[in-house]
Amino acid sequence: MFKELVKKSLLLKRLVKKYRSHKNQPSWRPLLNQDKHFWNSALNNAKKGQKILIATSVGSHLPGTTMESMLAVALTLRGADAHIFLCDAVLPACLACWSDIYPNHKKFAKYGPSKECADCFSPAYKMYKSLGITIHRYSDFLSTGDIKQASQISLSVPYHGIGNFVMDDIAAGEHALAGALRFFACGTLDGEPYGEPILRRYLIASILTTSATLNLLKRHDFATAVFHHGIYVPQGLIGEVCRKKGIHVVNWNPAYRKKCFIFSHHDTYHHTMTAEPAEKWMNIPWNENIEKELLDYLKSRWYGTDDWIWFHGKPEFELKKIASSIGIDFNKPCIGLLTSVMWDAVLHYPSNAFPNMLEWLKCTIDYFIIRPDLQLVIRVHPAEVRGALPSRQCIVEEIKKLYPELPNNIIIIPPESNISTYTVMMQCDSVIIYNTKTGIELAAMGLPIIVAGEAWIRNKGFAFDVDNPKKYLKLLDRLPLQRRMSDKDTLMAKKYAYHFFFRRMIPLECIEPAKGNPPYKIKPIKLRDLMSGQSAGLDLICNGILDGSDFIYPSK
Repeated sequence: MFKELVKKSLLLKRLVKKYRSHKNQPSWRPLLNQDKHFWNSALNNAKKGQKILIATSVGSHLPGTTMESMLAVALTLRGADAHIFLCDAVLPACLACWSDIYPNHKKFAKYGPSKECADCFSPAYKMYKSLGITIHRYSDFLSTGDIKQASQISLSVPYHGIGNFVMDDIAAGEHALAGALRFFACGTLDGEPYGEPILRRYLIASILTTSATLNLLKRHDFATAVFHHGIYVPQGLIGEVCRKKGIHVVNWNPAYRKKCFIFSHHDTYHHTMTAEPAEKWMNIPWNENIEKELLDYLKSRWYGTDDWIWFHGKPEFELKKIASSIGIDFNKPCIGLLTSVMWDAVLHYPSNAFPNMLEWLKCTIDYFIIRPDLQLVIRVHPAEVRGALPSRQCIVEEIKKLYPELPNNIIIIPPESNISTYTVMMQCDSVIIYNTKTGIELAAMGLPIIVAGEAWIRNKGFAFDVDNPKKYLKLLDRLPLQRRMSDKDTLMAKKYAYHFFFRRMIPLECIEPAKGNPPYKIKPIKLRDLMSGQSAGLDLICNGILDGSDFIYPSK
């Protein structure tokens, strides 16, 4: 027992070191010193340009500081006046906090991140300061009264009402709840002894972020605010406030393909991808070369060779071995079901058929219990155990709580299994999803997809979208469909998949994959390599930030 505790402690120390280490923080000074006069001239010219707020906020989020410092340089070279917004240890909880880093929940509930905040703020502040651009600290825009009021409000809101708490038309409670669920890596706080005090910490942080951002915007007239994620605490609140004040918002995230990133206007891509107008992708001029490029890439997804986000080890593709190991007869009708990680991006989507993924699973299993003519294959998302934040609320355990025994026609493939998701799903009559992006790939292969959550193929015209349980059950009554998608719908699905993987994912030549945290770094370059006309992807991103043009990489 003692050895196990020591081993766990050592692993935890390594994890903390990995995510707190700033050795991979970008070092801009040597690059700028190579062309100091040119950079100083660019800084002076930029003072007359658009004010752009780069709201990095969390300095220890190295993927964020890497990309956003590069954007600050690139925008400055294009005549924009870039400003940085950083938290300086004033928030009692944030994106940088999660259960594995702070396993003593009682201590975190009482003291929060405490001394680790300095390790978060100082290196990022020094890095940004080396650029010579304006830096704003959260504490500069918060008074003692603001901090006291935030604590008082947090204590006054009923615990079960926090998720719905709104302050000045800002959904502070929704982002606080999403942040707390991310901290615990769970889809619910039920059963967490310190769930309430930690959620209240996130609510205080939400209120303080809202106040600091409002006060910042009173003093500075920004044209656009740029920052990663767009959800959780503090980024979600910054977005809410900026939108309320009429400031253009740009959010970004690393994409699946190596060296690529997704940028979106107005809101996090979690929201914008579901509402993207069809005319953005429907009229892609299709040809054999584009089809080959797409299908080759989709096949590479089975192995992860072209991606830097990959959750499988060595996938098992052999059908006979798979059938034997999970006890399924692929000669009988099979319906696939793909889960997602329960805590990830828990936001409000009005089109969801169910309030949460667990309710959807329960409804689905209840239905298939009385349909012994169909086999339901539940593939639990591998990111539950292999993602950056392993889930503490596991689908398999939740199902066991509800159903100690399942009939033989319901098969579960656990997250740690190396069975190829693609191989299994391609044997199915159709696949049911909640919000996994795998639906995009499977639809492009002609597989009928039923969407019960906020998956990005919703509203695209080629999937079965349901927005209430009654419609969902009625659709399940039609199974098995015993047919693939029509050629017309399959082409639509291919066009959207190409749009998603090749046009919305913007390549950046100045970025290369790296081991550890962050998973990418800036390549050895010259300062002038970040100027306009040197990179199609960087030009597209900077133009989108400065003039609102689409973040869509042109088709080949």
